[in-house]
Order: sequence, then structure tokens, then C-alpha cells
Amino acid sequence: MKLPKLVRYTVAAFAAWGLASVAQAQEQNETVIFAGSVISDADSEPSGPAVILVTDGKITGIYPVDSSDARVLSTDSGVVGRTVIDLSDKTVLPGLIDLHTHLSGDPSGEFWRQATTPPEYSTLIAAKNARITALAGFTTIRDLGSRTDQVTQSLRQATEQGLVPGPRVVTAARTISIVGGHGDVSGFTRQVNDVLTSGFTCTGPIQCAEKVRQASQYGADLIKITATGGVLSQQGRGLEAHFTNPEMVAIVETATSLGLNVAAHAHGARGIEAAARAGVQTIEHGTYIDEDAAEAMKASGTYLVPTLMAFEGIKKGLGKGVYTPIVEEKIRVVASYADNLVPRALELGVPIAFGTDAGVFPHGENAGEFALLVKGGLSNREALASATTVAADVLGLGNEIGQLKPGYSADIIAVDGDPLQDVTVLEDVDFVMVRGRVIE
Repeated sequence: MKLPKLVRYTVAAFAAWGLASVAQAQEQNETVIFAGSVISDADSEPSGPAVILVTDGKITGIYPVDSSDARVLSTDSGVVGRTVIDLSDKTVLPGLIDLHTHLSGDPSGEFWRQATTPPEYSTLIAAKNARITALAGFTTIRDLGSRTDQVTQSLRQATEQGLVPGPRVVTAARTISIVGGHGDVSGFTRQVNDVLTSGFTCTGPIQCAEKVRQASQYGADLIKITATGGVLSQQGRGLEAHFTNPEMVAIVETATSLGLNVAAHAHGARGIEAAARAGVQTIEHGTYIDEDAAEAMKASGTYLVPTLMAFEGIKKGLGKGVYTPIVEEKIRVVASYADNLVPRALELGVPIAFGTDAGVFPHGENAGEFALLVKGGLSNREALASATTVAADVLGLGNEIGQLKPGYSADIIAVDGDPLQDVTVLEDVDFVMVRGRVIE
């Protein structure tokens, strides 16, 4: 049954978002959405035509179109303070979640930009990328390392208040690393390195615990560490463990005492294993995962966030003068291992959650990760779950986001087709609502 076109939502320009959108939100606190079909969560089948009621940013009802509640909402479409949105030819589903982004940066092999980019510019880049990411259907993101202090903490507040269009932001703020390791500044003269250092490097358990407390003081929602060497840092130090075991244990125990989880960038198998044994919640990348590393992850309940789009993105720059010779060599080494990362993880029984490392590749292309996950062996349904219910549980927000149910945040997207049959339809999102606010 196809509903009549009741209202066509007017697209708002980015420049007009600001105060006009806030004022509109104050006047209109109820929205009725006519959906062609609803997928309430990744375990459910499409419902058929339905009506979704949103009140003050929360879902307050989902009704079959032929129900009495739906008929009442259809006939009372002119109620003052109510907006009606017609998505009767779309599939409506929960907003997507990306557990690994870097909103304050865009792709670049020019490492010297760290010495030339002021924090104000990084803030503007973050706002731009927040909008792009939301329009791509990602209504919640976890940001795992910003370019400057307080950028993503400020963005978190601005998107929550509706001052900037964008997703819900969960941020680690600055990354904690060893001195001179991946995540620290390198590639410059000593004097320049000293000036650019983030202040979040540490040596020894006591100092590392202090950095965790400092990150908490500065407003981090979780802790991000670089547990091993990395691909894009300007040094050839290998990809195995950087922190000592006592340092990683101190980081995780201190974070736990503060109610914070730890995400660990980790490539090498022994670094993955050590981070998992220390109790980190997620392993980011996990390139060289093996049986011992997987057993440690399963014992600790640690998720793998594969970031396949990042590997695809950096491979595109090979041989084009984008990266320095040191970085090019590391990319070539990891590329072949990344191609079979998901099949290895599935064979080893490691749980997978959705994350892309957007910022290493262009923001807004996050949904390309779905096809790569399916190619690696996940079903369409499992891939969708990884970016909805599974990711929501990783964030500790499983009772707020990741599903369309009464009482949940109105984080809603709409697409043509059925993502449970072809998850790539999520690469072209037609409608996005975050916390009850329509993003353009």
C-alpha cells in the first residue's frame, strides 16, 4: 500500500542550519514519519508500511499503517507543532554507527601539515566532516584521535545542541602513545617535534596512568592508545607492541576506575594479544591477528574493528608520491594481510564491530565498509548488525540507539531497497534524522 504524498520536506542549506533550526525545533516537537517499510533492528524483517511518531527527539510509537493509531495520525496531520514526513516509498531503519573516525582531519600524505594547520582550521574541518558523515547515514560516531585539544569535545556539544548538523559524537580526544611512537609527532627536527607534541605520551605505568586521568579531565568519553606501531607514522619502527605490559595494564585499570573503556590501535599479533590481555574493549585494525591473539580477545570480550576502508584508501595512494618512502613500504607490507583479515577473524571466532578509520579516506564514504565486510564473509544481516546493535552495545548505548523502538533516540535513516538483501544500498542514503532533527 503506497500512501499519498502528504508533505515533502524542504531541504535546508548548511548555512541556514544554526539559529533557524533551533527555533524550529522549539516550535515543532512532534514528527510523524510515513514509512514504506521499517526495519526496527538487524534481527527483524521489514515490517511493511508503517507510521513512526517522534516526540522531543525520541521515538514514541511505531504503528502498522492500517492500525487505529496510524489512522488517527494520518487524519490529524494538521496539528500545530507537528511535522509530517513522507517516506512511503523508502525502507526506514536505525541510523548507522561508525566506531572509528577522525573528524578533524582529511586524507593527506603530507605529514608536514601538522606544523602548519592551526587548531581553528581543524575545528572547521571537523564541523564540515560531521555534516558529511551524518548525510551518509551515520548518526553516531566514535572519534579516536583529534588533531588538536578540545576539537571533538566541542563538536560533541555543538551537535548535541543542534548548533552544527552532525552525528552523536563519542570521543577519545587525544591519543595516548609512547614517546616517539605511532600517535606521537615524528619526522621533524627535534625542536619542531618538541613543539608539536600532544602532551599525551608516557613512559612507565605511573606516567601512563596520569595521562589517562588527564584525558578524563579534558572530557574524553573513552581512552585511545596506540598499542603497536602504525602504518602512516613517519618512522620504520615495525608494527609490534609499543607499550610494555605493565604500562598497558596501568592504562586499562586506570580507565576502568574512571568508568572509561579503552580502544587500542594494534597491528602486530603480539601487540594485539598484549592489549587484549590487559583488558582493552576494542582492537582497531588487527592486521596480523593469529590464534593466540584471538584467544586473548575472546577471553577478555574484546571486539575487532577491522577498518577495511582505511586499508583500501591508503592502497590507492601507492606509487603516486602521496606518501613518504617509509610509509609506502609499510603500506605494501600490510596490504596483503588486510585482504583476508575478516575471514581470519571469523575463523578464529572473534566478534566484529563496524569502524572505518574515516579521515584516512574521504569522510562520507564510510558505508563502503559494508561491501568489504560481506566480501570477507559476513552476511548482509551481520554487517548491518555490526553498525547498529553491536556497535551500540560497544558504546554502552544499546538501550538508546541502534534500534527503532519506543523510548530510543530518533536516529533514523531511509534508503531505497532492502539492506538485509543487499547491504550496499546503505551507500546511498536518502533521509537522515539525528536525535529527532532532520539533517537537510
